[in-house]
Amino acid sequence: MVQSASDACGAHFERLLQIDMDVDVFSSNWSYCDRVSSYVARMIGHNRTDSLLYSNLLSSALNELLETVFRVHRPGGSFACSVSRLGKRDRIELIIPCDAAGARFYRDAMNRLQQDDVETQYRSALFAEGPLDPDIGLFELAVDYAATMSVEQVGKDAIRLVADLSLEETRR
Repeated sequence: MVQSASDACGAHFERLLQIDMDVDVFSSNWSYCDRVSSYVARMIGHNRTDSLLYSNLLSSALNELLETVFRVHRPGGSFACSVSRLGKRDRIELIIPCDAAGARFYRDAMNRLQQDDVETQYRSALFAEGPLDPDIGLFELAVDYAATMSVEQVGKDAIRLVADLSLEETRR
């Protein structure tokens, strides 16, 4: 089970929804990425200022994360997805079964996202010849959605990927 986390100030995100599934079932059909992200977005978007816009944005962002999981995970085990909220900020937490190579992929992606040229890296990868890099969705979230992301090891066979997003404008 995924535990909700606190932000840097110690405030707690409120869990809105959690889905646990067998990673082999999830990864058996590419369309599950879209189906799960659409379902989650509709379930938690009903009370936002512009629920249709919010649901579309959340569905797109979550879909990018799920497509990354679809590409990079180890077979066997449970996959968990939860969405929590703190004010206008949403936190997506994914527990992903990973072997050492998969965990290294996610850590390397997080390191690349910390570099100053993340927008340039994203555009280069987006317009490169050949197949897309498996981390392209993570870069899209960082560049197009201003998401902040982190990864940590959970046990010896899984990682927790956390993405914080603010999909609604904050009025001051």
